[in-house]
Amino acid sequence: MKVPSILCSSLWLLVGCLSIERSNGFVVTPSTTRDHISTKATTTATRLQNDLGGGIQEAWNAYNDVLVSAPLLTKSVTASIILGSADIAGQALENYNAKDKEDKDLDIGRTVRFAIFGLVLQAPWNHFYYKLLDGAIPPTDDPFTPTTGIKVVIDQFVQAPIFTVLIFGFLGFLEGKNTQTIQKQLDEDYVDTMVANWKLWVPATVVNIAFVPPIFRVLYLNCVFFFWSIFLSLKLNKEEEVDA
Repeated sequence: MKVPSILCSSLWLLVGCLSIERSNGFVVTPSTTRDHISTKATTTATRLQNDLGGGIQEAWNAYNDVLVSAPLLTKSVTASIILGSADIAGQALENYNAKDKEDKDLDIGRTVRFAIFGLVLQAPWNHFYYKLLDGAIPPTDDPFTPTTGIKVVIDQFVQAPIFTVLIFGFLGFLEGKNTQTIQKQLDEDYVDTMVANWKLWVPATVVNIAFVPPIFRVLYLNCVFFFWSIFLSLKLNKEEEVDA
């Protein structure tokens, strides 16, 4: 006898929810219920978006704080993370393009070498290099001046060739290569690497020197270097694939 009572009660509740009721002068109908749910969902989404935006802003503010208080360390750690990630991306690209299509394990040692390169060489080199360059040739308010052109020429046709040799040597020594092997790799790959470097870095350096505030120049370089490091990772490790 309880089942009919339950059914009747449920039916009565359903009819009451779907019928027009007035509460404090507000008409509640199925359409208003849907509107209420939609408004609530929109409010929740907006709140989540604001929270996410606030979190990103807080992280950016915190980064700026440590960039001011410990610039070299901050730039070095950032470069280490970015360049290590770039090598992981490079290895994934190698696996995707491999002819045998066999999944290979991540070469942790190779990733660590690139991370050390960012920590020890790339970020410190550019940190002090730009301090020296801006000290010798101060930045101008107008981005399109002879000063910008001179600094780009110095960067790409004096600094970049030297730094590229250091990259080959540094990563080669970390990998355990001897001087003869590194020299052989320079003989084979240096010219191609420099041509590719100028295609990417000449316009990137124009943007960096003309528009990027000095304090963010190494951060900008690190972001562009992510893609350049993928190229270097593939270039400097192609012999290992042939040997394998």
